[in-house]
Amino acid sequence: MKKSTLFTLLLSFAFIAVQSQEQEQEQQKENINYNNWSIDFGFGVNKPSRNLTPGAQSEWFENFSLNLGARYMLNDKFGLRASAGYYEVLSSNNDFEFENNFFSISGEGVANLGTILGFKQWTNRISLLAHAGLGYGQNNFDTNSPKDGGKDGSLHVVAGLTPQIRLSERLALNLDVSYFGNVRQDWNWDGYQRNYGSGFDGSMVNVSLGLSIYLGDAEKHADWVDNSPEKRFASKVDELENKLDQMERNIQDNDRDGVPNYLDNEPNTTSGVAVNSKGEAIDKNDNGVPDEIEASLDKKYVSKEQMEQQMRSGGLNGIKSLANNGLINVYFQFNSTQAEYYSLDAINSIVKYMKANPGAQATLTGYADEIGNTEYNKNLSENRAKRVYDVVIASGIDEGRLEYTGGGVDSSVDKSSKAARQIVRCVTFELK
Repeated sequence: MKKSTLFTLLLSFAFIAVQSQEQEQEQQKENINYNNWSIDFGFGVNKPSRNLTPGAQSEWFENFSLNLGARYMLNDKFGLRASAGYYEVLSSNNDFEFENNFFSISGEGVANLGTILGFKQWTNRISLLAHAGLGYGQNNFDTNSPKDGGKDGSLHVVAGLTPQIRLSERLALNLDVSYFGNVRQDWNWDGYQRNYGSGFDGSMVNVSLGLSIYLGDAEKHADWVDNSPEKRFASKVDELENKLDQMERNIQDNDRDGVPNYLDNEPNTTSGVAVNSKGEAIDKNDNGVPDEIEASLDKKYVSKEQMEQQMRSGGLNGIKSLANNGLINVYFQFNSTQAEYYSLDAINSIVKYMKANPGAQATLTGYADEIGNTEYNKNLSENRAKRVYDVVIASGIDEGRLEYTGGGVDSSVDKSSKAARQIVRCVTFELK
């Protein structure tokens, strides 16, 4: 029986080693990061179940035990542990007194049954460890026994179950129930009689309550990491979804110029203008204005050369010609009555002209682009004209010389072009 038990344990260790190697390779493949080391300790009670000399008694709460172990989990299912223990085996019968201090050291394999049995599908607070291994123990009898203070060494098989409750990522409460089966224990636990039995020469059950302290830099320990196929599958799905989202973002074309964002050097190119393979608007004369909208700009904006020519030929009187030809305008932000700052020079030109020509009058007409409700845009265009009207009056021009009106929507440009729509959001001047 002893040989078969030892053989079974050796086979168990071999199985754990093979499984651990496979799991470790899986961990490296999946790049799963968790802590492996823990320190386990506990305090408890014990009871020897055999052999005691007839008449000798040793009960649970007479006997104190202390256990300490260092555990290394090879993966989330299997690990190894080295442990040491101190166990007091005392008499609970005053007519048959004895005292035995039993010390043990052992090496064990550990299986995380909580992970193997799928506890994490319903909880990540409760788990269960199983452990089994071989060790060496020594009984130290007091001087009251016939052994006369002698020592009795033995080999032992140890196996047990350890329910766990996770208190935090660094701490777990555990309750360990372990069985010790001693081989070649020459004397009974009480030291009064030699062993002549078969099977295990001595056996003991120990129950202890303790803590597991987890060591390492990772967030979780192997006891509690969820490395189930379902979890790995979900992680792989999330990873693929993230990659697809990134690909989707890369192939988006925000400015709709036919060049995806990740290749587009100008991701905000004016809608509808021709671009090169890098998404850059074609500007053959390098004046900073896309060639396709340059003609529209020439119709609405007075060029620097035109302004200088008019001023040279007619002075302030040249302002009237420019204004009445739609070349002096005030421009606005989208859906706003706030004039663009660069348009203040246009207002200043009109004010200077009217101050230099006291008999001159002006009609201010506001416009909106085609985006939005027609009636709303009609009101917006009138409010823009009123805004400029107020500025001109505040600049010193009598309100009797001014009138304003809303021209509604100006549909003379391409509605899909953002830059072109900027051109028609304006207030024009007609000088009389």
